[in-house]
Amino acid sequence: MRYEIKGDPFPIVICTLEDGETVACQKGAMAWMSPNMQMSTNAGGGVGKMFSRMVSGESIFQNKYTPKGQGEIAFAPSVPGQIIAIEISPQRNIVAQKSAFLASSETVNYELFFQKKFGAGLFGGEGFIMQKFSGYGMLFLEIGGSVVEYELSAGESILVDTGYLAAMDSTCSVDIESVKGIGNALFGGEGLFNTKVTGPGHVWLQTMPIMTLASNLSRYMVTSK
Repeated sequence: MRYEIKGDPFPIVICTLEDGETVACQKGAMAWMSPNMQMSTNAGGGVGKMFSRMVSGESIFQNKYTPKGQGEIAFAPSVPGQIIAIEISPQRNIVAQKSAFLASSETVNYELFFQKKFGAGLFGGEGFIMQKFSGYGMLFLEIGGSVVEYELSAGESILVDTGYLAAMDSTCSVDIESVKGIGNALFGGEGLFNTKVTGPGHVWLQTMPIMTLASNLSRYMVTSK
């Protein structure tokens, strides 16, 4: 697969597939394609995979596209932001926030990732359930706002406010750390806890989580009867 990411802050990823090569995507992600693309919609791995996607906030069904001959297909995210491309391999698995999946090679596997520590799942803002991607091939994730990347060495940590953790290498671990000072916690507007991500591994942070965007927009929406 060859690909090109264009546009900012409304990006699109355009993929060129060879004859018989298949790409999978989230429902509604396809923007345009060449007429020789063949589409199939299924649960993508059976009932277990279907349930995994439902629990993690993705669509139950997955769309797959395969060209007859060389073909082109484009995928667009659902919110303003960026698309990040990550090459998945047996040496590199990725854990991402719920609903981050946009598209991938058919050879990329998807499964649920549960936070091992109760507190991290309950208070860390990322939830008990995230997505883990393994196998091999290209993975495309949609990120809210802009993306900022960090490479953490073993034992090195970064504190992240609720919702700003977009993805990380599966070698990273997640925990929580309480905001110090009662006044800071109650009146600082940053909540009671921060997410603590510890290396080794790569971390992708997003500057505008969808929940933050929705909360800010809701203040300007007027409901009329």
